[in-house]
Amino acid sequence: MYLEHYGLNRLPFEMTPDPSMLYLGEAHREGLATLVYAVQAGKGFCVLTGEVGTGKTTLLHALLSQLEGNTASAFIFNPQLEPLDFFRLVFDEYGIDARCEGKADFLLALNRFLIDRLSRNEKTLLIIDEAQVLPPKMLEEVRLLSNLETPNAKLLQIILVGQPELSEVLARPELRQLRQRVVLRHHLRPFDEKELEDYVDERLSLAGYTGRGIFKRGARKELFRVTGGVPRLVNVVCDGALLGGYAQGLTTLGADAIEEVARGLHLTGEDGEFSASSEHESAPTIKKRGWLRRRRR
Repeated sequence: MYLEHYGLNRLPFEMTPDPSMLYLGEAHREGLATLVYAVQAGKGFCVLTGEVGTGKTTLLHALLSQLEGNTASAFIFNPQLEPLDFFRLVFDEYGIDARCEGKADFLLALNRFLIDRLSRNEKTLLIIDEAQVLPPKMLEEVRLLSNLETPNAKLLQIILVGQPELSEVLARPELRQLRQRVVLRHHLRPFDEKELEDYVDERLSLAGYTGRGIFKRGARKELFRVTGGVPRLVNVVCDGALLGGYAQGLTTLGADAIEEVARGLHLTGEDGEFSASSEHESAPTIKKRGWLRRRRR
C-alpha cells in the first residue's frame, strides 16, 4: 500500500520469520552461534528461551537455513499432545513410513531411522516450540528420546524452545534428570536502543529504501520507549506508523507518529506491555485516526 510512497520494493516490517530479513543483535548472534554449534557438535539437549516476540522463531528459521542440507529436522509447534500423537507428528515431519501400534513400536522404528542416518553421517534435529506448556509426562517422553544414542554419539539433537517460564518448569525437582541432560542454554533478550535503531535501518535497507531516513531521532526514541525493544512490537508499530505517514503524505516520521500508533495498540511503554482496555474497544483503524480524512484535504 505504501511501498511506492517511501521508495520500497517490499514490506520492511512483516511479521513472518523471514531469514532474508534477519537482523542479529548481540543476543541473537550469540543465540544462533550456540544453536548451530549444538547441532553440528552433536551436543544432544539445548534450551532456548525468550519473552514473547523477541525473535525465537525467526532465530530457529535462521538456524535451519544454516544447517547442512542432509540434516533432517522436525519442528513441533503444538506440543500439547498425547505421547502417541506426538510420535505420529514427529514421524510425519521426518517422513518415516512405519506401522506402529504402541510407543515401543514408535521407539524401535525411530531408533532404526536414526541409526541409519548416523551411518551416513547425517544429523537429525528435533525442535519443540512452546515447550513451557509441555506437561511433565510429555517432558519425560522427550527426555527418554535422548536415550537414543550409541557409545560415541547422540542420535538425536533436541532443542526445547519456550518463554522464560520454561526455565522454571525445568527447575522442578521431578525433572532433574532432564535438566541434567541440558548441555547448552541461551536466553534471548529484547534489543537495546542501539540495536533497535540498527534493526530499523537494516529492515528498511533490505526493503529497498535508499533515502536519508524515514524515522526521525525522536521517533526512534519513542519507538524504544513504547516497545521495550521487543522485535515483534517494533514491527507492528513501525508498520502502523508508515501506513499513517503515507495517509498524511509524509516522508519522514516523528515521535507523534509512533505515539499515535502506540495509543491505538494500548502500549504502555513498560517493556512493550499492553495497558488494560475495554473489551469492546477495538484497535483504531486508519479512518478512526483521521489519516484518510487528512490525506484527502
